[in-house]
Amino acid sequence: MPTSTPLTIVVAINPSASFGKSRNVGPAVVRRLRDLGHTVTSLSEPSFERLRAAATAAIADAPDALVVVGGDGMVSMGVNLLAQSSVPLGIIPSGTGNDMARGLGLPVGDTAAAIEALVRALALPPRPIDAGRIRHTDDATGKTATTWFACVLSAGFDAIVNERANRLRRPRGKSRYLVALVIELARLRPIRYRLVLDGVETVTDAALVAVGNNQSIGGGMRVTPDALVDDGLFDVLVVTPLSRVAFMRVFPRVFAGTHVTDPRVSIRRAKRVRIEADGVAAYADGERVSLLPVDIEIVPGALRVLAGG
Repeated sequence: MPTSTPLTIVVAINPSASFGKSRNVGPAVVRRLRDLGHTVTSLSEPSFERLRAAATAAIADAPDALVVVGGDGMVSMGVNLLAQSSVPLGIIPSGTGNDMARGLGLPVGDTAAAIEALVRALALPPRPIDAGRIRHTDDATGKTATTWFACVLSAGFDAIVNERANRLRRPRGKSRYLVALVIELARLRPIRYRLVLDGVETVTDAALVAVGNNQSIGGGMRVTPDALVDDGLFDVLVVTPLSRVAFMRVFPRVFAGTHVTDPRVSIRRAKRVRIEADGVAAYADGERVSLLPVDIEIVPGALRVLAGG
């Protein structure tokens, strides 16, 4: 897709980016692409639901690319719209997490650099990467559903903290997650899991189970630091039960990825994973999927991304 050839590009802007320091990011992306001669459809809706509907309609016309402006929630939307399609996904990270962008080597915290990386990537063939396909029961309808993810699925203590954070009204941003972490740490308890990895069953108590296609969650917590987005395998992390003191010692090491040397942490690789546990929800790319159980499989090359620039 050489940039000298005008392209048809859909830019979807996170509704929450209409205020604060991120409010100018979406317009800057649109302006830069139009200055290059591309035909740009800018989608800016008052709610995520309406944005998803507008993006669904826009990509039905098979544009040359869908660019999402925001954090991992916007990436999750893009992945679920584009998995197994020919339309590539571009990412301009401007959220609180931006873990998918980090894993793809995109500039984080520098809007101008991220836009120029996108411009360069438009001149190159899209990069094929793997995606995870989750089969689960929709909590609202009780029907079988499919959700895609490209970064990490987690089901354990961090998911419980996410559940708590989502119920808190204050504070906003990362601080809300930290408050939820403190609350749930006081209630830390082992969870009994049934795991099936490529047909091999294990029943174990654990504090955390995560399935990584990429490396990090939560804005840089490198839970599966050696995961590769294009090797056709998940990295499955299991953390055995920890005391509160042990947890507080291990937790800071997650940001450097050195927690994997702890004997209570194990990582195995698999193509298919089933996770069962009572009363635990699964989160994928920071978004709630459903209560367990879930069945997950890697789909090699299911997603094409603009991340070669």
